[in-house]
Amino acid sequence: MKKTLILLISLMVAACGGEKKSDKQNLSGAGASFPFPAYSKWAYAYHTATGIQINYQSVGSGAGVAQIKKKTVDFGASDSPMKAADLDKNGLMQFPMLMGGVVVAFNVPGIESGKLKLTPELLSSIFRCKIKKWNDPALVAANGDLKLPDKEISIVHRADGSGTTWIFTNYLSKADADWKKDVGTGKAVKWPCGIGGKGNEGVAANIKKIEGAIGYVEYAYSLQNNIPFTQLKNKAGKFVSPSSESFSAAAANADWEKTPGFAVVLTDQPGDQSWPITGATFILIHKEQSSAAKAKGITEYFRWCYKNGNASALKLHYVPMPPKVVELVEKQWKNITVGGKKVF
Repeated sequence: MKKTLILLISLMVAACGGEKKSDKQNLSGAGASFPFPAYSKWAYAYHTATGIQINYQSVGSGAGVAQIKKKTVDFGASDSPMKAADLDKNGLMQFPMLMGGVVVAFNVPGIESGKLKLTPELLSSIFRCKIKKWNDPALVAANGDLKLPDKEISIVHRADGSGTTWIFTNYLSKADADWKKDVGTGKAVKWPCGIGGKGNEGVAANIKKIEGAIGYVEYAYSLQNNIPFTQLKNKAGKFVSPSSESFSAAAANADWEKTPGFAVVLTDQPGDQSWPITGATFILIHKEQSSAAKAKGITEYFRWCYKNGNASALKLHYVPMPPKVVELVEKQWKNITVGGKKVF
């Protein structure tokens, strides 16, 4: 009887202690699918190292921003940076976690990855449904060494509010005047034609199953699903392929320190090696936190990601943030408050 009582008390103490730790440290987040391959790796590794659970839902940048505004998650994620005025209005702070590239992926039997060449004008014409067949004379002229089939082009785009869409349409708005006039930039735009997929996952799945399809996805989704991607003509007039090196080249001119809210846009950057559809992905948290424990839990997790997540990010062909940027982010965290008083 005595041993049973001691065991019950021990279990109760352990349960209470475990619940308290979970309330303080387990974190929830939602948003961009662009960085999900890296975020999922980090969450698993962090849980393995600390026992703390990070529940991240890949629901698209639009939904992630909406959820952090409503305070239904501890952090939101978006590939479309919020402007300083919007951050202040919603009591949020924003910081970049990774950089990467959006690629144009396609499904045309017989055409190998990296062989098809597109200019901004051709890409715009395809997604505005002006070029409807793979053997269109304009495509053939730009790809004289390829045998392009007499086959309809099927456009695949995002169906949800998407930071990946924002990066893609922001690039085309800069690079092609007709795109800017006809479609513009946004997390969601009025597509002239095509079918939608939810998340980068949904777009990749549709491209893979529809022969003749073309769409846009974050680079890792193209690699993981063995979907061919195109070369693109960049601002310097050079045809380049997506890679960590070409993403880094595009990011070389970024001025993180002088840009309010770290809202740097990396599309259509100069440089012979720059990938034209490069972007950063951002984390959003509230400046005023519910408790010091929660504030520390959030910052400790992202500090761990900056310090320990680079190797896995590089394997997935993302570009880690430079150490100087990380220092700026950690300095910004000192403005987090609880009850109006700074935590750090």
